[in-house]
Amino acid sequence: MAAVKASDNDMKLLWTPSQQLLKTSEWTKFTAFVNKKYRLNISTVSGLWQWSVDNISDFWAATWEYTGIISSTPYTKVIDDEKKMPGAKFFPGARLNFAENLLRFRDDRTAIVFKSETSNVAIKITYNQLYTRVAALSQRLREMKVVAGDRIVGYMPNTPDAIIAMLAATSVGAVWSSCSPDFGKNGVLDRFAQITPKVMFTTDGYFYKGKRIDTMPGLREITHELPSLERIIVFRYTIAESYDLDLHSIPRAVYADQFIKELKAPIKSKIEFEQLPFDHPVYVMYSSGTTGLPKCIVQGPGVLLNHVKEHVLHLNITRDDVVFYYTTTGWMMWNWLVSGLAVGATIVLFDGNPLYPSTSALWKYAEEIGMTVFGTSARYLAAVMDSGCKPGKEYNLSKLKMIASTGSPASTNIFRFVYSEIKSDVQFASISGGTDLNGCFALGCTNLPVYNGELQCRGLGLDVHIFNDNGKRLLREQGELVCLKPFPSMPLYFYGDKDGSKYFGAYFDVFPNVWRHGDFAEVTEHDGMILYGRSDATLNPGGVRIGTADIYKVVEQIKDVADCVIVGQDYVLADGTPDVKIVLFVVMQEGIELTKELQKKICSKIRSENSPRHVPGLIVQCPDIPYTVSGKKVEIAVKRILGGKPITNASALRNPESLKWFEEYTAQPPKK
Repeated sequence: MAAVKASDNDMKLLWTPSQQLLKTSEWTKFTAFVNKKYRLNISTVSGLWQWSVDNISDFWAATWEYTGIISSTPYTKVIDDEKKMPGAKFFPGARLNFAENLLRFRDDRTAIVFKSETSNVAIKITYNQLYTRVAALSQRLREMKVVAGDRIVGYMPNTPDAIIAMLAATSVGAVWSSCSPDFGKNGVLDRFAQITPKVMFTTDGYFYKGKRIDTMPGLREITHELPSLERIIVFRYTIAESYDLDLHSIPRAVYADQFIKELKAPIKSKIEFEQLPFDHPVYVMYSSGTTGLPKCIVQGPGVLLNHVKEHVLHLNITRDDVVFYYTTTGWMMWNWLVSGLAVGATIVLFDGNPLYPSTSALWKYAEEIGMTVFGTSARYLAAVMDSGCKPGKEYNLSKLKMIASTGSPASTNIFRFVYSEIKSDVQFASISGGTDLNGCFALGCTNLPVYNGELQCRGLGLDVHIFNDNGKRLLREQGELVCLKPFPSMPLYFYGDKDGSKYFGAYFDVFPNVWRHGDFAEVTEHDGMILYGRSDATLNPGGVRIGTADIYKVVEQIKDVADCVIVGQDYVLADGTPDVKIVLFVVMQEGIELTKELQKKICSKIRSENSPRHVPGLIVQCPDIPYTVSGKKVEIAVKRILGGKPITNASALRNPESLKWFEEYTAQPPKK
C-alpha cells in the first residue's frame, strides 16, 4: 500500500493501492474468475461494477460460487424475476443453513477475541471451541422443542455468548433478534413484544465507564410483559462464577450453564443444521421507529451472501485478518462483523465505552492483538482527534491495513486525521448503507484510491444511482440515493405487515419499482460517492440512528405539554464533522410557559426512559405543529425549514399556516 503526499491545503488523493495489492487482491482474483467463467474481458473496477448490475443473475451466482456458500440442495435458478421490485425471489430451490456457513471451519485458529473495558487480558476462542459450545446449546434448544420459525432474542452486551446464542438459534432454524442492554425498558418491549419470542438470552449485567450496570431489575419488568417467553437464559458475565444471583423473581429464568446441564442426551460432536429455503427468515432487525413502533425488518440468508461479498471482494478480508468493529448487539454492524466467521477471519469484540479510560483505549487494544481491520464511526474518530490522541505515534499499528467508518459521513478533516495521525499507508474505507439491507450501498475497494471525503465505490450487484425529485438520474449533483434492481439482502417482509403496505411505503412509494433509501448523496467524478446525510426525518445524532417515537412517548406523558414535534437539525462541529442536533418543539397547554425547570424535567425523563442519546439539544416553545390532512405530523417539513430548504408540499398540510412560525424562527431564532 502506498501513501500519497500532498499539501495540507490540497490533500485530495490520500492513498493508492500498491502494485502488489493490485495483483493479489480478492477483487482482482474475482475479476479473473468472472472473466474465465463468462468469457469476458473486464479490466477495471468500474467495468466489474457495471457488469454486476447489468447481469445480476450471473453476478450473484458467481459470488455464491466464489465465496463457497454451503447448501445441501442446489438452487434451480438465481432469481425468478429480475424486473420485480419488490418481490423478486432469489435462489429458489436451494436448502441451506445460515449458522452452518458461519461454522464451516473447525480448527484451532482463533475465531473470536473479546475484551471488556474492565478486562486486563483478552479472551480467545478457537473455531473448534466455538463449534463445540454452539453444538451443546443447539442440542439443548432442540430438546426444549424450539423449531424453525420460532423467535429467539438476545438482550445482550457484545460478548462471545451473544454470538454463540445466535448461532445456536439459527442452527435449528429459529429467527434471531437482539437489543443491547442499554436500551430502556420501553425500547426493548417496543421491539421484542411485536415478534413474541419463545426464548431470551441475557446476562447478569454489563460494564460501562468502569462500573457494573445491574440489568436484573429491568429484566424482571421486561420479561413480565413478554408472556410468550418459555425460558430466560442468563449468561454469567459481571458476577463471579462462584456466586449466583437470585433468579427466582424472574419466572422461567435459568443460568446458561445450568440450562446446558439439563440436556437429556450426551452432547453430539456434530451439529444438526436445519436445512431451509433461501427465503426462510434468519434475523429480525428494527427501524428507528420514527412514526410509531419500530418496523420489524425480517431478513434471510441473503444477508450472509451480501456480507461475504463486502468482506471478501470489497475489503479483501481473508483467514489471516483480525477484524474489529466497535458496535453493540443492537446495531447492524454486529451482524456484519459476525459474518466474518464465514470467511474464517478472527473477529474482535469489545464491550463498554470506547473512550474509557481514555480515548486511546481501542488503539491499545489494536496493538495488543494485531488488528488488521479497525471499524468504527466518524464520531468516534472525531472524538479521538479532538482529544489530542495520536494513535500512530503512541501505538504500534504496523499490522493495520484498513480503517472502516460508518454511522455518519466522515468529514474531510477526519480523512486527513486518519492519514496524518493514525497511519499514512492505511486504506480508509468510509462505508454507508443501513439496517434495511444489513449492508452497504457504497463502501471501500482495495483496488481503488482513496479521495478525501469520498466513499470509494458503489457495492457490486447493487444498481445504485442518484435521482432528482422527478426520478431522473444525476451525476455530480446531490439527490436521493436509489437502487434500481433487486438484491438478495432485501428484507423478506416486515413482521406483522400482512398486506405488505408498510414494506412498500418504506422504500417504494416515491419512485415506482425503485428502492429509495432516504439518503442524500452524490456520485463523484471518480465514480465514488459523497453522503450528505438522511433525507427523511430519522434522527442521527453522533451517527447513531434513533427514532422520534421513543421521545414522543415520554413527552406525551408530561401534562403541561399539549403537542410537540421532534426533528434533527444538521450542523457541523468545530472539527468539521457533520452531526445532528435533536430539536424538540413544544406547544404548551393554555396558560403554561416553557421554563428552564420544565426543560430539565423533560430531559431527565427522556434520559431515564430511553437513553442519553435521545435527550434533545434544544427545546423550543412554538404555537402550532404542522399536520397532514390525514392527521400525521410533518416532521420533514420542519426539518427542511431548519435546513434552509423550500417546502414543496404545503398544500398537503391540514394547517399550512403553521409553517410561517418555523420560517421566522429559522431566520431569527427567538431568545430563550
